[in-house]
Amino acid sequence: MIRPAVIISQLGLLILIVGLAMLTCLPWSIIHKEEVIVSISLAATVTIISGFLLKYLFSTGKSINVKEGFALVGLGWIIASVFGSLPFLFSGYLPNFADAFFETVSGFTTTGATIVKDVEAWPRGLMFWRCLTQWLGGMGIIVLFLALIAGMGARGTQLFKAEAPGGPIINKISPRIRETAQKLWLTYIIISIACFLMLLIFGMNLFDALCHTFTTMATGGFSTKNASIGFYSSPYIQWTIIIFMFIGGTNFSLHYLAYKGRNPLVYTKSPEFRLYAGIALTASFLVALGLNWGGDIGKWGEQIRLASFQVVSIMTGTGYATADYNLWPATATGVLFLMMFVGGCIGSTTGNIKVGRYLILIRRVLMELKKMIHPKAVLTMRSGDRVINEDLVSNVAQFFFLYFMFLALGVVGLTLLGLDVTSSLTASAACLGNIGPGFVAVGPTQNYSFIPDVGKYLLSALMLIGRLEIFPMLILLLPAYWKQ
Repeated sequence: MIRPAVIISQLGLLILIVGLAMLTCLPWSIIHKEEVIVSISLAATVTIISGFLLKYLFSTGKSINVKEGFALVGLGWIIASVFGSLPFLFSGYLPNFADAFFETVSGFTTTGATIVKDVEAWPRGLMFWRCLTQWLGGMGIIVLFLALIAGMGARGTQLFKAEAPGGPIINKISPRIRETAQKLWLTYIIISIACFLMLLIFGMNLFDALCHTFTTMATGGFSTKNASIGFYSSPYIQWTIIIFMFIGGTNFSLHYLAYKGRNPLVYTKSPEFRLYAGIALTASFLVALGLNWGGDIGKWGEQIRLASFQVVSIMTGTGYATADYNLWPATATGVLFLMMFVGGCIGSTTGNIKVGRYLILIRRVLMELKKMIHPKAVLTMRSGDRVINEDLVSNVAQFFFLYFMFLALGVVGLTLLGLDVTSSLTASAACLGNIGPGFVAVGPTQNYSFIPDVGKYLLSALMLIGRLEIFPMLILLLPAYWKQ
């Protein structure tokens, strides 16, 4: 049974958390005496009061049930994006709601697609909020909600799974879901601090280092510079970001377990991580080879750095750029295009299909081949020490079908709005996979501002569907879900 009051009350609490997060932008505007102080203050006030009223006017004292958990996750991301867009709207820097909503959804879902043409002209308070939305969304705003709120009990597990159906292995961190959420966020914060310190050491100023830490660890890709990371010519900064993007694309359960056991071999024991690292290394080598064959793009050292940066950036869905890869040789761009359909590990801050799902399908194919050779054999699929059952294989197969169905719908919708096929395909793939930039009209030196409002809403929907891995959003559209 769906109880609207229970859902609204929990949504109010989530909105309250978003409003409190907005207040962290004020010190930057106050220090630099920016005109947006009033706008940010008003946005935070409206958000906090709205959240407080919804929380306490609709409070029932009852915990959510399974069906309400899906509603809270799906509606939570939408409502958070609506209120998160208020600083952009009230300040007048993005006065059109479609633009403000698109930018905020892109932030919370860590997509990194933007309609901002000149971000360097923005006040620091707004730039900070824009980057902070990605950091908050990186580990998941519902996971943050669970980490902060006590008393969710078993229903918290439902929320956790609904936000990240392919998420971390819960019982390997803690039997209590709140402790799991807290430990994941603590791991996220500690690694973010390490990234921040490294960027400071290698020459970024305090503000830029903090903002780029937010968007690197979240594999989000928003930058404080129009040229993205290409603004920074330092190889040390670029390699630092490559490393931390790769870390962000790794299952955070592995980070926690490696730290807890003081055993880095935890990574090598994970089949998914080995495949993830193998894909990144192989693709980087192929792109570097393509750049080398191009003949006029630096020496081997620079080619390897350029290739590694762009492969890891697109593969993890970060979307940073150090060069206009639209101009690269076909071999390089071809590999980068394929990376748009990979993603990082399950349980990471990345979106997209994720390496773990490919691993399951690969093992399924191998098992079918063995069955053809030994038709009477009883075979079991395994991933590490876990048995992969048929339900999981079926779920993965359904996910692939739905993923490419939504991709096709995005392409059709954008071509109807006048975009060329390549731009439509890569824009849809970039938003559904939470990557950010695509190719041609939505390439690394372009933006999404030229797309009509209808197209921005379509792409915003794809971002949300991709970030929540389809099923939690799709289930809300079923009439049977809303029946008592």
